[in-house]
Amino acid sequence: MNHKNDNRGTDKGHPHISADTEIPTHEQIVEAERCGFQCQVKTAKIRFDELFPGVLASITVAAAATFLSDHYNAPTMLFALLIGMAFRFLSEDEGKALIGIQFASTTILRIGVALLGMRITIDQLQSLGIKPLTIVIGSVFLTILFGVVLSKFLGRGKRFGILTGGSVGICGASAALAIAAILPKDEYSERNTIFTVISVTAMSTLAMIIYPVVAKQFGLDLQATGIFLGGTIHDVAQVVGAGYSVSEKTGDTATVIKLLRVSLLVPIVFSLSLIFHTHTDEAGKKTKKMLLPPFIIFFVLFVGINSMHVIPASINKLFNELSRWCLVTAIGALGMKTSLKSLFEVGWKPVSIMLAETVFLAALVLGSLYFLT
Repeated sequence: MNHKNDNRGTDKGHPHISADTEIPTHEQIVEAERCGFQCQVKTAKIRFDELFPGVLASITVAAAATFLSDHYNAPTMLFALLIGMAFRFLSEDEGKALIGIQFASTTILRIGVALLGMRITIDQLQSLGIKPLTIVIGSVFLTILFGVVLSKFLGRGKRFGILTGGSVGICGASAALAIAAILPKDEYSERNTIFTVISVTAMSTLAMIIYPVVAKQFGLDLQATGIFLGGTIHDVAQVVGAGYSVSEKTGDTATVIKLLRVSLLVPIVFSLSLIFHTHTDEAGKKTKKMLLPPFIIFFVLFVGINSMHVIPASINKLFNELSRWCLVTAIGALGMKTSLKSLFEVGWKPVSIMLAETVFLAALVLGSLYFLT
């Protein structure tokens, strides 16, 4: 008896299976596989039940924001934020909707950013020529650098400068959400993201009205006006509105320039991932860096697919609409996680930083147009 116990004790520490271990029969294997599938289905149902209330609430906010935007001709993103804030109670006190709201503000957000790649083709970027490319790429990186320097000078830290400078320099609310997704999180991350989205949307709307007048005052021709509008206005929708309000040629040029700025999400997010993004395990130990977030990999993949012109126009339009819905849903979820009180606590410095970044970008692009042309 003792000998048998000794063998079992030895086998527990030995890498090989003991001689008296029972070999599972075919019926037992089939039963285990059946049970495993049932467990997977049950787990999926539990996960669905957890996510459904919050995701449904976020989609409802997005639908309401879209309806109001279509009927009152105002930015959809701004409506989504404001409506979401009105339903903040859904994300408080560990409510049933909290998990789904968090899912909408992260995973659905990344899906929306990835699908932005379906708006861009390599042909569009090549058709611009070297001068517009130089102006756009230089202005984007210099705006981010300016935001970092100014933010550190005013005591807000480099992360806030990257977030605001990236949103102003690249593509407004979409860039703010993409950059926020890979920046390290702290207690102010969500508040800063919401503030940036609200501010950049408001400034983009003002720019849509003011910048065509500025271009006319400086005597810019139709193509130069398109470069100026596409290179300075923050959100895609406002660029389209401002460009086509001048002329069709200006609108086409402004749209392509704007899409070039959107494509710069890839190198910028990649660089930020190298600098900032590390995973931590449960013990708080750092693990290997993730060189490129999956949603940016899919962004590049979609640009490649769209450049091959194998996707029918109707399907491409569907992808673009899905991207818009994902982003609006994510912003609605972010709104539900943020209180107005926390935004009022931000102070005057962040506002001045974003305003200075906007003016800096406009002056830089306008000056570059005069210098290069």
